[in-house]
Amino acid sequence: MYILTEELIFPPVEETSPEGFLAIGGDLSPERLILAYKSGIFPWFSDDEPIVWWSPDPRMVLFPEDLKVSKSMKQLLRKNAFKVTYNQAFSEVIDACAKMYRPGQDDTWITEEMKEAYIELYKLKYAVSVEVWQDEKLVGGIYGIDLGHIFCGESMFSKVSNASKYGFIHLVEQLKKNGYQLIDCQMYTDHLASLGAYEIPREVFLSYLENGD
Repeated sequence: MYILTEELIFPPVEETSPEGFLAIGGDLSPERLILAYKSGIFPWFSDDEPIVWWSPDPRMVLFPEDLKVSKSMKQLLRKNAFKVTYNQAFSEVIDACAKMYRPGQDDTWITEEMKEAYIELYKLKYAVSVEVWQDEKLVGGIYGIDLGHIFCGESMFSKVSNASKYGFIHLVEQLKKNGYQLIDCQMYTDHLASLGAYEIPREVFLSYLENGD
């Protein structure tokens, strides 16, 4: 087990456990978080745990050109069923993601400490939010880290059926227009797989990170 100190370094990602666990400790300063994402590492822990850092192998990613949009979603997009904005309500989005009930999870990993850290990243223009509105009410959203050529998705929420998926599709299409190489989805879920995401070797994922610098 690697325990981080105040020194701004991470161990090589090759030292992760089979589950992707890399290290504990350190802090959630903007400098450490930015270094982590640029190194293929992200924090994920519960309120009663120390800060835990991960770099899973394989890595779940979505290449924008592989996005799968169902017929029902295409109909919603044609109807402009929702309004989508960017960076208009970051705090509200991350707060809603923290409160979102997720089957199999007793509590949220988006702690107050995490919220404060990502709000700081938002102020520095590293963190991005996508808001989905219906009748002027925030009904869905996504937030993540923008590395300029890779978008690292962190969490999403939906208060109305298909709202977060609508926002995600809108985001991917925008990233594709702007030449982004891939969306980092971190770990496998059936939901992400249904949208076209799949796992690739971590070393391949890291090569995309390095090539964008």
